Parts: sequence; structure tokens; C-alpha cells
Amino acid sequence: MRDIFEEGLGPSPLDPDESVRRSSRGARLKRFYKEVTVGEGPEGFAVLLDGKPVKTPSRRPLAAPGRLIAEALAAEWAAQGEWVDPATMPVTRLANSIIEGVADQVEAVAADIAKFFETDLLFYRADGPDGLVKRQGTQWDPVLDWMRDELGARFMLAEGIRYVPQAEAATRAARAALPRDPWTVGALHSVTTLTGSALLALALLRGFRDADAIWQAAHVDEDWNFETWGRDEIALERRAARRAEFDAAALVLGAKG
Repeated sequence: MRDIFEEGLGPSPLDPDESVRRSSRGARLKRFYKEVTVGEGPEGFAVLLDGKPVKTPSRRPLAAPGRLIAEALAAEWAAQGEWVDPATMPVTRLANSIIEGVADQVEAVAADIAKFFETDLLFYRADGPDGLVKRQGTQWDPVLDWMRDELGARFMLAEGIRYVPQAEAATRAARAALPRDPWTVGALHSVTTLTGSALLALALLRGFRDADAIWQAAHVDEDWNFETWGRDEIALERRAARRAEFDAAALVLGAKG
């Protein structure tokens, strides 16, 4: 079982894009088990294949802190056909990343999220056309208002790509809102890097916006380009793969939130 984890189910916890790339080329393993169940033990809720616990690449138990996440993991394993295909197991890949790469360095991963409070997607606005400017405002301004009213973080905006420094009071207030639970931090990091916005990730975690609204807000510019210049099938295929990673992280945040 070890080879399939190393090739396809153990990507870097800090790079969801790499998770997508590796899952598309990862080795497949012929299915060797019949029954998938969830068992509760010292490490949490573990996935069991024919009664035996699944292991991560470093041989840690594939166990979640809650039954809902464990059942989602088990569902991925149960859904496999003749071959176990890592590309169809985003929750398992995320869980491996959290168990192996986040649990022992929570502060470092939280600090990586916090970097986005200086350069977040929501800060940088188009200077035209008017339709895009309006759409960005409609999707993004409510999240910024929520950050100001609920968390006390007031951020500055800019047009184009000109860097705008943020006030220390704003970034400090936003950093204080970051969780320290490994599973929540790992999933929050995934949403942040997939959307380009730690603010959107926090809005999802705190229930201010649901997953569909967050995904839509993260793709305002891309959707505008599709409407203006036509669909890009390669980009849409890549986006679908990233959406699977996003949904896995949203599931974890919902279970932990």
C-alpha cells in the first residue's frame, strides 16, 4: 500500500496546485480490500480496510478528529473500483497533508496564511471596464466590510497591481482570527492558496459565506474573461480539479467550524 501513498496521495501540505498535479499522474493500485469502515481509537476516527487501519506515507494512522471527516475519507475508499485512483480522493490527500505536514508545524502554516493579509486578492481592483469593477465590488466589498465590523480589520484597496501596504492594526486583527487547530489550519491554508484570499477563507470558516459563494468570488476576474473572450476548456478542466481540492477543504472546515 505504501507506493500509492508516496506517488499519489501524499502531496505537499502547502501546495494544493501540486496536489492536483501529482494526483493526475500518481500511480494506481489494484483494489485489495472489500470492506471500508470507520473505527474510533486513540488517534481519532480511523479509516479501516477489511478491519486494518490505513496509513499515511510516514506510516501514521489515517485518522480524523471527527466522524464526519472520517466518513468522507471512508466514502472515497469505498467508491474505488477495480483500481484505487488517487485523482478521485481529494479528502484523503488533504488528510495526509494535514497529518504529515501541518500537525507538527501549525504555527508555520498559520504564518503562511497570514502573509496573504498583505497581498490578498480582494485588495487589488480593476480600473475598468465598469462591469468588472462593479462585479468585484459586489462580490468582495461585503467580505471586507465583515472583516472590518466583526474582526476589526480595516484594509486598504488599490487599483491594478500597484502594491499597497496594509496597516499593522489590520493585519494584526486578522492574524488573531486564525485558528490553531491543525485540521482547521490545514484546510484554511488550502482554501487560501486555491482562492488567493485569506479573507475569503476566513469568511468561509466563520460561516459568513458558503462554499459556492466563496468559489464564485474567487473567480470574478476569470469568469469575466470567459464571458468576454470565450471559454477556455483547458482552464476550465484545471479549475474543476482545483474545485475538488477546495470542496475537500470546505468539508473539513464545515466539520471543524
